[in-house]
Parts: sequence; structure tokens; C-alpha cells
Amino acid sequence: MGSARAPAGGYPAIVVPDAGLPRILAIDYGRKRIGLALSDELGLTAQPLATMIRTNRRNDLRRLRETCRKHAVGKIVVGHPVHITGEAGEMAREAERFAARLEKDLKIGVVLVDERLTSWEAEQLMGSTNQRSRRKNKHLDDVAAAVLLRDYLNQARGLAPDSFGHEE
Repeated sequence: MGSARAPAGGYPAIVVPDAGLPRILAIDYGRKRIGLALSDELGLTAQPLATMIRTNRRNDLRRLRETCRKHAVGKIVVGHPVHITGEAGEMAREAERFAARLEKDLKIGVVLVDERLTSWEAEQLMGSTNQRSRRKNKHLDDVAAAVLLRDYLNQARGLAPDSFGHEE
């Protein structure tokens, strides 16, 4: 994962990350739009990448494949839109099928992650609390994907989010 430099002056070795570590792509799946966010090379931070307008499955998969290739993506996190009770509805099953298709076609590991309240938090972060302003704000989907990815990265590092997804 990294290479260690020789200790100098009695200090411990410094681990230098190798360049080009695989990144993680997060997807906030929707029928009209797909929000995309990308981790940094170290898997510590999540940044909104783009909001992709859906056209058709073949073209959507082609654009996602190009995005994965361009950014050296090694894993994909797909938001699993379960109800607040945890039950899977129609959109959750659709996201499950989408995730399975991605893994099969892109040959990249895909993980489904509970996305409850990510859109709400994205709205709070963007300051758009009503539907009218939400429609005007084209970046809400990629911000929701970034919230999803941030929570996933924090969980992977063992950091417990509070009820708003912030580290305690």
C-alpha cells in the first residue's frame, strides 16, 4: 500500500502512499438523474463529481465505465434507498438491480449502502429545503452521493457518525 522511508535522526519511518490507489465512486441512483461522488486517493474524503442525466441503460453504463476508467475507480458504492423503517420498496429493488448490472458489466466490486437521510442532509448542506429550490439546484444529487460516500468512508475507518452523519 505504501513504501517506508528510512528513519532519520531516530524518528519512525514515514509511510508514503503509492500514487494511483484505486478510488471509490459513490452513486446516488435515480430514475432521471444519477449523482456521482469520488473519494480521494487515500479514501479519506468524498467530493461531489457530477450529476448525470439518465438517457438509456446502455449509454448510462458506457458513461459510468468511462468515469471509472478516467478516475481509476476500484470500488463502487450505490445508495440503497430503503424506507425509514428499513424496509425495501420499489426504488430499493431497482437500485439493487442497477448495482448488480454495474458489477456484472463494469467488473468492479459494488456495495449497496443504506442511504436514508442522505438527500435530506444534502438539502440542508445546499440550503434548499423545498421542492422548487431543489429542482433549481442541479448539484443536489452529487452532493447526496458525497454524503453517502463520506458516511461509507467514515464507517470503514471505524468512525461513528452522529444522527446527522457527522463524526463525534
